[in-house]
Amino acid sequence: MTVSGFTFLRDGHKLGYPFVASIRSILPLVDEFIVALGPCDDDTEMRLRSIGDPKIRIVPTQWNERIRNDYSIKGFVYGQQKTIALFNCIGDWAFYLEADEVVHEDDLPKIRAVMHKYAEDYEVEALVFDYIHFYGNANTYAWSPRWYRTEARIIRNTIPVWASEGLFFNVLEDHHKSRYPKAARAGATIYHYGWVRDQAQMELKHRSVEKYWSNQVKSINYLEIDPQTLRPFTGTHPKVVQSWLPPAQGMFQPKSNHLLTRREKKHRLMLKLETWFGRNFNKKHYKLIR
Repeated sequence: MTVSGFTFLRDGHKLGYPFVASIRSILPLVDEFIVALGPCDDDTEMRLRSIGDPKIRIVPTQWNERIRNDYSIKGFVYGQQKTIALFNCIGDWAFYLEADEVVHEDDLPKIRAVMHKYAEDYEVEALVFDYIHFYGNANTYAWSPRWYRTEARIIRNTIPVWASEGLFFNVLEDHHKSRYPKAARAGATIYHYGWVRDQAQMELKHRSVEKYWSNQVKSINYLEIDPQTLRPFTGTHPKVVQSWLPPAQGMFQPKSNHLLTRREKKHRLMLKLETWFGRNFNKKHYKLIR
């Protein structure tokens, strides 16, 4: 069994991505790690090469800045870059990590074991991870239907797969139809640090990224969030990311008089329904079969 890791990057250092920690977190698991690297105005490439691991292979890419960002194809440039990296993978499994996602060292044996378990169970096309989305600081995470709780991050690399958007995978059934992959649980967690930046860097990242997803780029204010969304994190962070994390004392404190948006009110209701009926109302980009 061989395993490829892959991601895509552009201006990773300038925009505050812990991409070095992300890549290092799964290097012990993979036989190669592919990085589709777009044009950078910072030292991202130098930092990539300074990791100094021969498993890492950089594929230079260009980004199509002219694709429209209407609803039907939002995030398609991200899907293109993710797919370029995937198409350069040669492993039996391909492990996708976004540049602000990190795997805990304690989970590596579990992930390796589950890949071995399903290596010849060809009905299983993907492995699904739980998620922790840190918000504001390293002691706080967000939990609501707005924040996806699970996602497929390992895909079988012997089937026709591509990425129509940045987040999920499509399995091609024929020339006219695709579907989400059939999946099993990985029994492990992805630690997502996309919302642990200072305010200025978050604004820069948001302006740079959001144009690929929407025609309206709104400002970001960490304080404006439903307090009921936030929970204390009591575990340990992956060792590879600890030096990157800003120091923090206590939980992040949002604005006390935050006015709930219509969407947040909807999510509060959904959380109550989840408690009452024991169901999870997050959208899933996979079909769980194991």
